[in-house]
Amino acid sequence: MFTAAQPLSRLMPAVLLLITLTISPAAAKGIGPDFVELAKQLKPTVVNISAAKHPQPQRQTRRPQTNPMNEPFQDFFEQFFNNQPRQREQRSLGSGFIISDDGYILTNNHVVAGMDEVKVKIAIPGDQNEYKAVVKGSDEKLDLALLKIEAREKLPFAPLGDSDRIEVGEWAMAIGNPFGLSQTVTAGIVSAMGRVIGSGPYDDYIQTDASINPGNSGGPLFNLQGQVIGINTAIIAGGGGGIGFAIPINMAKGVVSQLRDTGKVTRGWMGVTIQPVTPELAKAFALESEKGALVADVSKESPAEKAGLKNGDIILEFNGKVIKEMNELPKTVAATTVGSKVPIKLFRDGKIETVTLTVEKLADGSDGDTVGVAGSERLGMVVSELNRELAAKLGIKETVGIAVTEVKPGGVAENVGISPGDLILEVNNVKIATVAAYDKAVTAAKKGSTMRIRLRHGNSFRYVAFTIE
Repeated sequence: MFTAAQPLSRLMPAVLLLITLTISPAAAKGIGPDFVELAKQLKPTVVNISAAKHPQPQRQTRRPQTNPMNEPFQDFFEQFFNNQPRQREQRSLGSGFIISDDGYILTNNHVVAGMDEVKVKIAIPGDQNEYKAVVKGSDEKLDLALLKIEAREKLPFAPLGDSDRIEVGEWAMAIGNPFGLSQTVTAGIVSAMGRVIGSGPYDDYIQTDASINPGNSGGPLFNLQGQVIGINTAIIAGGGGGIGFAIPINMAKGVVSQLRDTGKVTRGWMGVTIQPVTPELAKAFALESEKGALVADVSKESPAEKAGLKNGDIILEFNGKVIKEMNELPKTVAATTVGSKVPIKLFRDGKIETVTLTVEKLADGSDGDTVGVAGSERLGMVVSELNRELAAKLGIKETVGIAVTEVKPGGVAENVGISPGDLILEVNNVKIATVAAYDKAVTAAKKGSTMRIRLRHGNSFRYVAFTIE
């Protein structure tokens, strides 16, 4: 029995002995995830992808007819035209993973886009051969591509997990070919979910600190059950070491079958411009919390207009899926089957209502339902009724309506980002067509009350909300 009075030097041998007896080598091996066995099991499902775009043969310049009088000009002609810089072959390296035993492979679109030759090297014991791959289809918006190889036998494939069940802090393992170093295994945790990095209209990335580098693109991110939870896609350049991003596998699942069957992706569309519900907007609309997606504009003759959606509606659920944040709505609509009749739960005029909408096909080249600009906290501006001269001065097409003509330095308008040329469409749900109507709406607001204003700038619509000081 040791007492506090005993010197630490006398305690150390006993403490070390106790640690040795408590944690045996066999027990120590079992601490934490067993990445060794996981890597052995999953490495054969990950492939090395090399793609190339070969230069087009250059047309040979015809030599002018020989004439002793123009021999010096012939030499210059040949030197100038035949010694031009030649096109160089473009090459791309990346990773991918087998998703079926008949040779379908998933990777990033940017690994193979624009290339005319794609080769896949598999890492199955006893089979180190390269295969020529065919690009069955691609999706630029999600940065996905589906490849197909004709293997000699059935291939091992990676099972797909459920990325909706991932929690921050879970272990994750990446396998790929960073810098061309094939079959590299790295591990870390899921650092964050739902990251928006500005890469496209359907941003919703898994952030991980498992090391991801150039060449990892298209490779899988696994959970501890050996299931693919994401497709490694992007890193932060420069000083962003240790931060990588992966496409959630659930977003890819809805795309793969379409790429396999048709080679392209058809997405749903409802026809709204939306923005986040800020604390000020939630208060202005009498909503109990900042949730959902606020409809800033409804496109004419769109599914939303046909369903009866209005400006100022706050969408809380779409087809049974709760919309907690604005960014969840566009990808949810896009993944919905075209022609489906879906219920939309919304908050309107202080009440919960439900409308039914028929999803239509998103036109090719369109980004789908648009994310608008967030509202502001304060207000301060000078407005005028439009005419041709004022419209020309402000650089806008409209010649009728109310426009912001001046933003006072240090005032609320400057603080909230309102700018000259913004058109005022509504104040507290009342349409504004004259300066008198605007002044009446503003002066009627009581001190401490919350006001909301609907604005338009070009083709963009947004609401702002503020407290009357």
